[in-house]
Amino acid sequence: MKRIWQRLNAQRSSASQEPQEGERQDAPAHSPSTGKHSGKTKRHISTKEAIRRFRAHALDEKKHADVVRVGVHDALWSDMYHHALTASWTAFTFWAFVSYVVVNLLFAVLYALVPGEVTGPHPLSFLDLFFFSVQTLSTVGYGGMVPSGVAANVIVSFEVLLGMMVNALAAGAVFARIARPRARIIFSNKAVVSDENGVSALCIRIANCRRSLILSVDVEVALSRLIVTHDGHLERRFEPLTLVQAHVPVLRFAFVLAHVVTETSPLHRCSLQELQAEEAEIIVTVTGTDEAMGQTVFARTAYAFDKVLHNHRFVDIIHTRPSGGLAVDYSKFHDIEAHVPSEG
Repeated sequence: MKRIWQRLNAQRSSASQEPQEGERQDAPAHSPSTGKHSGKTKRHISTKEAIRRFRAHALDEKKHADVVRVGVHDALWSDMYHHALTASWTAFTFWAFVSYVVVNLLFAVLYALVPGEVTGPHPLSFLDLFFFSVQTLSTVGYGGMVPSGVAANVIVSFEVLLGMMVNALAAGAVFARIARPRARIIFSNKAVVSDENGVSALCIRIANCRRSLILSVDVEVALSRLIVTHDGHLERRFEPLTLVQAHVPVLRFAFVLAHVVTETSPLHRCSLQELQAEEAEIIVTVTGTDEAMGQTVFARTAYAFDKVLHNHRFVDIIHTRPSGGLAVDYSKFHDIEAHVPSEG
């Protein structure tokens, strides 16, 4: 990190030099910064401060739940459908149960405010009125308790209307959560850089765990780096990593994504130490169409560079059975093996 910051300061100092008296004077690429230009003092951020800012911006990579959003309000009521779909099943079930109980308690209070207008086989307690509200909200109506007054019938009318809407919305939300398209695509837990046949290539293995095919699969791989700009700010930069085959017509079993590390590749320009200092990651996104459901499915993952192994390759998982069919051994999906790179 210190080497990167010193190189950045040297570049900034070199770029700030302007031609004087009609002659251009170029500063050495790695010369130390003088800190002055045209009589004005140029302020440089210290290495300690740069590292502090660098680490502070690691927040960009945290999960949404770990990020505190200031100046923006969570639109719960106007975006309730999205919250219902994205909440965990535990949170969804908990809040659905709490809402159900609270609504019935409110209507039980309303029935208690008009005593004697809900009749039953015995004098009704507050608990009886609560269960009467449950029966009314669900439109069950067992007949043991009935409204007998005008006020009680008005309350029942509103509760039945609310119950029909709530039941429809709740059923729709549960169905949407269950029917939401999900891609059962797995990614290898490590990426490998193979130098077989004298060609250096970054390889990542993906596989379809469903029996149905995934059609028209598009894959995008990008290098994500947290860099320091010339004005001292930190920003997340994404550089595409071109794949040998970014479009797969049919993903039936497993497929290996390969990016050839040529001289134009971002991986060729940066050393491993620089990438680790910039908290670089390899981000993979997969989009396709599930043949059985006809819906678009998505999957994504990311690899830090401590999960990228050099001079390794994936173990074969597809074999021919004695009967002539194919066997896919998913138990070896993440297995890799070392190999000796070819010379020349």
